[in-house]
Amino acid sequence: MTATPPLDFELETDSMDAFWMDRALVLARGAQERGEVPVGALIVNTLGQLIGQGSNRREEGDPLGHAELDAIRDAAAAIGDWRLEGTTMFVTLEPCAMCAGAIVNSRIDRLVFGAYDPKAGFCGSLGNLVNDPRLNHQVQLSAGVRAEEAGEMLRGFFQRLRAKEISNR
Repeated sequence: MTATPPLDFELETDSMDAFWMDRALVLARGAQERGEVPVGALIVNTLGQLIGQGSNRREEGDPLGHAELDAIRDAAAAIGDWRLEGTTMFVTLEPCAMCAGAIVNSRIDRLVFGAYDPKAGFCGSLGNLVNDPRLNHQVQLSAGVRAEEAGEMLRGFFQRLRAKEISNR
C-alpha cells in the first residue's frame, strides 16, 4: 500500500507545477512571436533550479526543432550528462512520439504538460510512450496544468495562420 502524501505537499506540488508552467508559457509566447507554433518547455532539477529550456524552432528549418528536444539538450549540457534523472520537464503541449521517446531515453523522472494534442500527442492521446512498461524507464505524468491557457494560445495561433492563408489566396 502506498502512503498518501499530506495535503500540504499536494498543494505545494500543484503551485510549483503552475509556477513552472507559467514560465513555459512565456517561452511559448516567444516562439509565437517568431512565427513558430507556440510551445515552450523547461527542465527543473530536484532543488527547484531551472537547468534547461527551449521553444519550437521548426520554422527556422530544423525538423527536430521541438521545444522538448531543445530543453533536453540544454539541461544535458548544463549538468554534463545525458542522464537527466531527478528532473521534471514542463511543456505547454503534450509531447509527440519523437519527444516522448527522447524524454524516456534521457531518463527524465516526471513530465508535466498543459494542453492535450489529440492529433500528435503520445503521452495519453494517441498512445502513452512515457508509461510503456516494455521500456526500461517510465515517467511520472501530470497532465492539464494550465491547459486552458496553453490551448487558447495554440488555437489563436492556428486561427490566425488559417486566416492569413485564406487572405493570401
